[in-house]
Amino acid sequence: MVSPSETKRTHDHETIRKWVEERKARPTRVKQTGGNGDPGILRIDFPGYGGEEELEEISWDEFFQKFDEKGLDFLYQEQTEGGDTSRFNKFVSR
Repeated sequence: MVSPSETKRTHDHETIRKWVEERKARPTRVKQTGGNGDPGILRIDFPGYGGEEELEEISWDEFFQKFDEKGLDFLYQEQTEGGDTSRFNKFVSR
């Protein structure tokens, strides 16, 4: 049986979007990265946890276009070891 605190890995857009939206987060890019239509470094922003000055919200379409172009996977957790909703996430190469 898989533990809810176990780290999972996916590149499924709907799974990622659902996980992010359940946590009231949003897709963003790091300002002053990218250029010429490239959004730059991708991040998931959790409002109220800092980073507002460095991050800029982008559309899901733009986010997933860059995600797929870079061949990324999304690492994430559903819950912490203590049973709380986890915000752990990371982008890694496929």
